[in-house]
Amino acid sequence: MDFQKELDYRATEVDRILVRELPKVEGYQANLFDAMRYSVLVGGKRLRPILMQETFKLFGGHSEAIEPFMAAIEMIHSYSLVHDDLPAMDNDMLRRGNPTTHAKYGEGLGILAGDALLNYGFEVALRAFDRAPEDKDRIIKSLKILADKAGAFGMVGGQVVDIEESRQNGISLNRLNFLYSKKTAALIEAAMMIGAVLAGADDQHVKTIEEVAHKIGLAFQIRDDVLDAIGDEETLGKEVGQDARNQKVTYLSFVGLDRAKEEVNRLSDEGITTLLSLPYENRFLTKLLEFLVHREK
Repeated sequence: MDFQKELDYRATEVDRILVRELPKVEGYQANLFDAMRYSVLVGGKRLRPILMQETFKLFGGHSEAIEPFMAAIEMIHSYSLVHDDLPAMDNDMLRRGNPTTHAKYGEGLGILAGDALLNYGFEVALRAFDRAPEDKDRIIKSLKILADKAGAFGMVGGQVVDIEESRQNGISLNRLNFLYSKKTAALIEAAMMIGAVLAGADDQHVKTIEEVAHKIGLAFQIRDDVLDAIGDEETLGKEVGQDARNQKVTYLSFVGLDRAKEEVNRLSDEGITTLLSLPYENRFLTKLLEFLVHREK
């Protein structure tokens, strides 16, 4: 298997779905629609929708409901990045090798583009009822997962701890783990759980997938900390050293670089072992999880 070629193919398929589902640039709110499309379509590895689709395949899914949810989770992920980059948050000017949304369109439109992508993501997910009305119960369950993992008890809850606590000297490792569990892992959990639910996986298997995604999500974020410390801007496509400049507490602040790398390996090994314990197999999904936590950008 040529993993990178397969990954690129899947990312191209996600882009096709996104282009179809995003609003056209027209009307009095054309600038908003342009900013929304820019935020989603300029760069991005499409990892969350691909994780959703591959978990869907793992459990033998065939429902047409999957594509609206793939688009929705990428839109919601993109909204979170747009808001993360704002001056009130991380104040980043570069994302995916390009100007951030607020750097290109101004802060006001950056805020509104993020707001619109969050809401529009759910609008798109609701289209699953039209695509696969026979899967109503699975779609409802998936919507609940998406709302929970993206909201105050999930990603947004983690972002609150990020802005309130991560720049303070008194943050504990437990609180930092909570931040990572919610801000980063929650949406990865949503992606894989929704893939399983839409494919018809039973509750125990969905719970197992949540455990896998949780460990991979934590490893993913710790790897991000490592890359911010040792990566280069050209490879990453964003500014590096931001954590240190912003006096931001990261996993490296507690355990150092070498231990952080060891933790990435431990979490990823545990997550993949749990995945392989299921009575189903998707070799590409296994390789994708390995890629997520050992990536260079």
